[in-house]
Amino acid sequence: MKKVVITLFAAFLAFNLSAQDNMFTKGEKVLNLGIGFGGGYYSSYSSGYSKIPFLSAAVDVGIIDGVLDVGSVGVGGYIGYSSAKWESGYNYGWKESNFIIGPRGTFHYPLVDKLDTYAGILLGYQSVSWKETGDWGIYTGYAGGSSGIYFSGFVGARYYFTESLAVMLELGSGGLALANVGVSFKF
Repeated sequence: MKKVVITLFAAFLAFNLSAQDNMFTKGEKVLNLGIGFGGGYYSSYSSGYSKIPFLSAAVDVGIIDGVLDVGSVGVGGYIGYSSAKWESGYNYGWKESNFIIGPRGTFHYPLVDKLDTYAGILLGYQSVSWKETGDWGIYTGYAGGSSGIYFSGFVGARYYFTESLAVMLELGSGGLALANVGVSFKF
């Protein structure tokens, strides 16, 4: 069964790859604005828990065309933020924030008409900070943080409704969100 699925997938790609135009070419600029879903930390808390979903913005600029015949390469920047807090009924809780910024590179290859499909990597800087809140004896007042290099691989797609407006989906943004969905604007 596995061989049949792989063969059908390869045949589908071979049929579609030859007829598609690349939706992302050299010199084009695209801005992604997204909201992350799934994943994240502390998702098992129910009462007293609130979270700002992972918000992100990415810019992609086409720099090379004609890779593997119709593919293209883009570079750009990425910024993302999320925060969460939990408060118990006993005057105790915590707050956490997570921030990522850095450059990213993408490889675009057309598979379906009006669909910009791509894969990429992000190598950036991540900063996480947290602190306990309230006054519940010895369990309050702790604070900390960590920062360092952040690496993530991802795949994505943008479906264009017009020449410059698309919906986008990216999978694989690391531990912050399993999927980012949003809108894209081509300039």
